[in-house]
Amino acid sequence: MTGVADVDSLRTVRDWLRESCGIHYPDRKFDLFRQRMDRVLRQCEISDYDELARRLVEKADNGVRLATTHAASTNHTFFFREQQILDVFRDEILPSLAVHDDIRIWSAASSTGDEAYTLAIIAAEAMGMTAAQKKLAILGTDISAPVVAQSETGVYGPSHLGKLPADLRARYFSPVGMQQYQVAQGLRRICTFRRMNLKALPYPFQKQFHTIFCRNILYYFDRDTQRQILMALYQVTVPGGWLLTSVTESVRDLKTDWQPVSTGVYRKPG
Repeated sequence: MTGVADVDSLRTVRDWLRESCGIHYPDRKFDLFRQRMDRVLRQCEISDYDELARRLVEKADNGVRLATTHAASTNHTFFFREQQILDVFRDEILPSLAVHDDIRIWSAASSTGDEAYTLAIIAAEAMGMTAAQKKLAILGTDISAPVVAQSETGVYGPSHLGKLPADLRARYFSPVGMQQYQVAQGLRRICTFRRMNLKALPYPFQKQFHTIFCRNILYYFDRDTQRQILMALYQVTVPGGWLLTSVTESVRDLKTDWQPVSTGVYRKPG
């Protein structure tokens, strides 16, 4: 059972996460938050929540900070998640971008890279691998260093590939043993992965994006932070560019400049 002192320390940890990363766990998700912090205690061999709070706030222990951020932000993902949104990308957005020689796409909460590589597969199927490599640049970013590292390897197991059609797996993956498969080198050339905190504004991009995917991440933030992120995304999108969120994350009531197109699909006028 979690005592009063433990709850106070966990709230200190929660406040640190909210202030430093924008990641917010409301009271109704406090048990989930505690479970995720228990992983940090085990991983970093920390005795209790009070010590965890001190290592984060007073000692500024970078290793513990990275582990805490990773545990708090990790959400299981997989290839071809939310087919409804991907169909819009394939059928409406990609054809509209075909006139460009330099197509820039940002997977703004890429986790282990499943989304970025999924988009590369869709583009390779639609355009051909040669044209996709020539025209397309996909950036995947995440706040967690371990998942960015995994993205760069491009190696995935059954839990990530369960919804990937067999013909696409045969075409774009190579078996590497232990039920693991690696993304084809051609797709890995299209995708670049970097660590990035979405709360760190303004975003440091010299060129704007034609399409941004920001799915299954906004619910980690409070409403003010959600609005700030959405407007920052707007600023780094070309006129006429697209924003795709999860079908379960509506941003219509946040009063931004994004124009709704359909469920989970928004566009910048221009």
